[in-house]
Amino acid sequence: MTMEDFFTTLCCGNHILMGIVGTLLTGFATGVGALPILLTTKISERMLDALLGFAAGVMLAATSFSLIIPAIELGGIWPTCAGLVLGAVFLALLDHLLPHSHFIKGKEGPSSNLRRAWLLIIAITLHNFPEGLAVGVGFGAENISDALALMIAIGLQNMPEGLAVALPLVREKWSRGKALLYAFGSGVAEPIAGVFGVIAVTVMQPLLPWGLAFAAGAMLYVVSDEIIPETHSRGFEQEGTWGVIVGFLVMMFLDNALQ
Repeated sequence: MTMEDFFTTLCCGNHILMGIVGTLLTGFATGVGALPILLTTKISERMLDALLGFAAGVMLAATSFSLIIPAIELGGIWPTCAGLVLGAVFLALLDHLLPHSHFIKGKEGPSSNLRRAWLLIIAITLHNFPEGLAVGVGFGAENISDALALMIAIGLQNMPEGLAVALPLVREKWSRGKALLYAFGSGVAEPIAGVFGVIAVTVMQPLLPWGLAFAAGAMLYVVSDEIIPETHSRGFEQEGTWGVIVGFLVMMFLDNALQ
């Protein structure tokens, strides 16, 4: 039995249920990525930048192969361009309306450790939204192989993000259990966005290319505005860049292997 057959059987062939289960798994992966803090907090910034670069590479490849190409095939170039711009603008507005720290480096602001920790959690949660939306829309498109590749890729790239949430909290003297709990909590946005995405495109099929492109634009915004700048903020640009390349290759391989 192939993975596609197994997942389809598990969810009784219901694409909405597939979207819910898929995004629950990707959101859960955010917390799984934070599990190393139970063993050690001595994870170097060099390693963290490489892992975040890997996450960026996975998202770039997922955006290209699993979202933009299917959107063009289904709706043509102009709806895809329009949907992509709308997705980027939507994330830019959220970025502006919800004040948050850009991952670990942060912005100048209140000195309260607790406030900085909350801003960090908001940052990760905010940028998990387009990922959940992408997986939900992918299952709504009823192309299970592409959706599974996207689900696995987003789950992989969520792991270093969970670690990026938990490590600073532990360094701020939070308990490891509480830091782990908040890492899991930061992934909650994914199933919420995923349910919205899969129901929207399942009920209104003409929205499908727009939904795929919208998710792609939102993810591109996150990669450029949040993740890549973070990997270049502590002097480990080369590690971050190679992480991007490896992540892109892994996603490209997954996309091909699951076809």
